Formats: sequence, C-alpha cells, structure tokens
Amino acid sequence: MAKIKLYRKKLRHNFNFLDKLFKEHDIDWAIVTKLLCGNKLMLEEVLSLDVHEFCDSRLSNLKLIKKLRPEVQTVYIKPPPKRSIKTVVKYADVSFNSESETIRLLSEEAQRQGKTHRVTIMIELGDLREGIMGENLMGFYEKVFEYPNIEIVAIGTNLNCLHGVMPSQDKLVQLSLYKQLVEAKFGKKIPWITGGTTVTIPLLLKKMVPQSINHFRVGEALYFGADLFTNKTIKGMKSDVFKLETEILEITKKPVVPIGDLAANPSGEVFKVQEEDYGKSSYRAIIDVGLLDISPDYLIPDDPDIEIVNASSDMLIIDLGKTKGNYKVGDLITFNLKYMGALRLLNSDYIDKEIVD
Repeated sequence: MAKIKLYRKKLRHNFNFLDKLFKEHDIDWAIVTKLLCGNKLMLEEVLSLDVHEFCDSRLSNLKLIKKLRPEVQTVYIKPPPKRSIKTVVKYADVSFNSESETIRLLSEEAQRQGKTHRVTIMIELGDLREGIMGENLMGFYEKVFEYPNIEIVAIGTNLNCLHGVMPSQDKLVQLSLYKQLVEAKFGKKIPWITGGTTVTIPLLLKKMVPQSINHFRVGEALYFGADLFTNKTIKGMKSDVFKLETEILEITKKPVVPIGDLAANPSGEVFKVQEEDYGKSSYRAIIDVGLLDISPDYLIPDDPDIEIVNASSDMLIIDLGKTKGNYKVGDLITFNLKYMGALRLLNSDYIDKEIVD
C-alpha cells in the first residue's frame, strides 16, 4: 500500500524558522491543521509543537484537537453554518465571521453554554472569498459588538485562496486603517489584525508588513516552506516535510502510442497522439496510487528521469525511458508533494500514514 510520511525533524526545522521569524517581529501566530484532515497520528505530532493556537476548517478536527490538547485555543476559519452553531461554540474558541445574523446566533448559543465566544471579523480585500466589504465595516461592527457573550478580538482577511490575489503592502495598510477607524469611532480595542498567512511571509521577510499586522495563521509554509510569490522554497526552510512512497507493481516495455480506436477514458480525456511518437517504445511502470488518492499534477518524482504519464482510478503510470535502469517490481518510488496533493493523500483512507524521525 502507498504511504505518506511526515518527517519530524524537517517539520520542527520549519517550525523553529517560523517561530523565530514571528518573535523577531512581535507577531503571534497559529498553526493551520486542515491539511492533516483530522489524522490523529499527524495531529499529535503537530500539536506537540510549542504553539497554543490551532486553526481548522472542519469541526470534527477541532473536536479532536480539543480532546488531545484541551488547553489550546481553537479557531474555526470559515463562516459558521447556522445548523452547526452549537458545535462551533462547543469546540471553537474563536470563529471567522462575515454575517451579523450568524454572530447573533453564536451569541445566543454562547449564553446557553455559559461561554464567551470570540469572533474575528473577516474583511474582503479583493480575492472575493469570505469577508464583508470594507465600506460596510462600521455598520457591521455597530450591530455585533454589544452582543452578549461575544468578544470581537480581531479583524482579518484572506488573500490568494480563491482568485490568486496576492497580498501587498497597500492592502495590509488598508486593513490596518479599518482597525483604527473602528477603534476611533466606537472606543473599543481590537487586539489583533490577522492579516498574515503563508502567502504574506515573503513580504514579512522583506520588512513590507506594517507593524499593526500582529497575527499570522500558517499551514503551507510550515509543511512545505513555500514562497507563493516565486513558487520556490523560502531560503532556510524545508520543502519535503511530507513525502509519498509507492511500490512498483509492473515494469514492461510498451509502445508510446496506444493501439486501437481512441475514445474518452473514464476521466473524460481523449489521448492526443503526437506523430513523432509512432514506432517509439519505453519502459513503463505501474505504481500503487491513483486518481482516487491524488492528481498526477501534484506529484514531483524524486528521480528526475521519471516522467509521469497518466493515472487511472487506482494506478499511476510512469515512464522510465528506454532503459528501466536499476528498477524492478517491488521497488519503491518516492515523490515530493504539492499542497493540494498532500491534502488529497491525507484525506484518503487508502493511503497509510507514518511519522519518520
């Protein structure tokens, strides 16, 4: 069976890099755990890091985090569904909100549970995912800041998550100004501006983040060391905290061009024949992972001579070239992963998970 491995030393290396960076800039930060898909083995490893705030977009994951580390602060990082308000208040200390009616319901439920529920107001800065429009912030805040058992602790934003809009110094200054306006008009202190995610870290390294941005929520940089401006690895970080390990099931020399009439495969794709490939052959290997687990687009072979051909539901085909080299059936092929690839694999019940020292 294919296996995804988390390398403990590399994870801790990236954690130490980020923790030092944020401390140097007097920034609080939280670890985003949604990539781990509630896998207990992986969660326990990440929860052992010296951070006291964890963010997730699945309530079942927050429930498990609270069970494993009851003392940490949990954050639900998407607008709460009305039908899940009771669960949100029970397992999330903080939630991200952009609807005043939802905050009213959170207030009522927090009163029933005898809790104070903390709220981050999300503001739209151009990526067009969740967030109220900036010009509506004053009216929104006026509606919600006096709800009982609700504490507005932050304003925040998301960038790059949907349309790829990148953060900039101007956008972060704009977010800071919104906080100043609210505090001046209502005489209420908002402790945090959670304006930073992985995509904002390169700006921080260039000292382009305003000092008022005092909170980051980080997942991808922790697990992949990713610089999303350059699509490279941040200098000093590790890109391979996670690796996929697969087994070769078959190696056979086969034609490059399929034989017979071509129609759409189960994925709806029709193979396009390149004229120069007629008459060519190569060694092809089948490995034990498929589209059910991951898209080939998210895989990076450790061996640069391996070319990914395509995948069916449960098998991936790789091209070993004109010679099969030293490979044989039963050998292991390893891959680095892109973020969405690791997410798919960690969500698959068909992939083993392992922690490696």
